[in-house]
Amino acid sequence: MDVRWKDIGLLRGLDEAALAKVRPIFEPRQLEAGARVIVENEPGEEMFVLVKGKVRIVKSMLLPVDASSLGGVDPAKVLATLTGEALPFFGEMGLVTDHPRSATVETLEPSTFLVTDRARFFDLVRREPELGCRLLTALAVRMADLVRSGNQQVMKLTTALALVLSGKK
Repeated sequence: MDVRWKDIGLLRGLDEAALAKVRPIFEPRQLEAGARVIVENEPGEEMFVLVKGKVRIVKSMLLPVDASSLGGVDPAKVLATLTGEALPFFGEMGLVTDHPRSATVETLEPSTFLVTDRARFFDLVRREPELGCRLLTALAVRMADLVRSGNQQVMKLTTALALVLSGKK
């Protein structure tokens, strides 16, 4: 499989020697359209890099609602649609925690992934501490970015709700 390893966000900036140490912890996986790669609220310890195809990330509503009151609207929110051209990675939280998955990822077309898991990842971290530190730092930066983005969305929704509620008085 021909992969542009240097273009994978988590691995960006690594030299060829470091990439040669990282490649063996990943294995290819192919899934057909309509497959669930990750399922919200289920445990998981794998991280995925999408190298070919298209997926969508979907989050269920947190509060149970009567679906009939939504007028046929799906009570799930599509958070993102990702394509292999960008070599996006997801599921990285599964590498560092055994908490349930925060969203569902579904293939929209036949897709190919590079997959690693917690055991292989931390085996590399133990064998190559300097490289492991760089990878863990990259994961921490990614997670911090996601928290900041989530905080912005909460502020937008809170502001919108406050405006709606103040207009009803």
